[in-house]
Amino acid sequence: MRFKTLFLSTGFTLAAFAAPLAAKDWKTATITLEGAYAPWNLTNADGSLGGFEPELAKVLCERAKIECKLVASDWDGMIPALNAGKFDVIMDALSITEERKKIIDFTVPYAATPAAFATAKDSPLANAAGTGSTIKMTPGQTGVKEIEGLKEAFKDKTIGIQAATVYAKFVYDNFGSIADIREYKTGADRDLDLQSGRIDLGFDDAVYFNNAFQAANGALAFTGPEIAGSIWGEGEGLGLRKADTDLRDKFNEAIKSALADGTVKNLSMKWFKVDVSPQQ
Repeated sequence: MRFKTLFLSTGFTLAAFAAPLAAKDWKTATITLEGAYAPWNLTNADGSLGGFEPELAKVLCERAKIECKLVASDWDGMIPALNAGKFDVIMDALSITEERKKIIDFTVPYAATPAAFATAKDSPLANAAGTGSTIKMTPGQTGVKEIEGLKEAFKDKTIGIQAATVYAKFVYDNFGSIADIREYKTGADRDLDLQSGRIDLGFDDAVYFNNAFQAANGALAFTGPEIAGSIWGEGEGLGLRKADTDLRDKFNEAIKSALADGTVKNLSMKWFKVDVSPQQ
């Protein structure tokens, strides 16, 4: 996600009522990724797309017997572009949420990961209460003692989030009244400001941050507990147009196969060093 959730807007709502494309045989399909959310997906020096999701996409497309083309596009415009027919599938750490189900369809999840706060390793905000532990939350849950403790610790601080994500909504809902929230187009832009001290904290997918910490040469670290559970939806899945149920079904079978034979686990261990397979 990065468990991401694009906020509903007039544009998204109108896109949901776009005329469905005609039924296809699905010999080919175009999959879009951001290409800038390592290690989920990234852009290699030669311009090709790499990372966990592009490698998994290759497996899924082979098993679905579909020739797939991977293209990079901006995260915040993916859903309306999908419904407009610019590509066929979104694969970008896309969380399966009830809000998003109103406008697009999903496959079964192929991953599920927690989220967490990060700060400079030498910051006075480092090692906030709960660091190293995990809590589970449900959508709309309030009064969680660990979150209340973080509100006290992070009062009047600046928290950076990538715009239009489920993490942004969580931060606004829980910390918007006590902290300054700063939005960024990409996680990488936010991480640069975090490392340079222009913001105090960042909030994002935990496995994404693990990679960002390496890129920052250890200058950044987690603070506070990791947050898991249904608050982030069912997990990450492929996003498709509602009309394309046949394509969804093909990918569902491919994902189930890749989960069952350990392919997803092996790829996640390669890219994340942890198994992000959703619990079955």
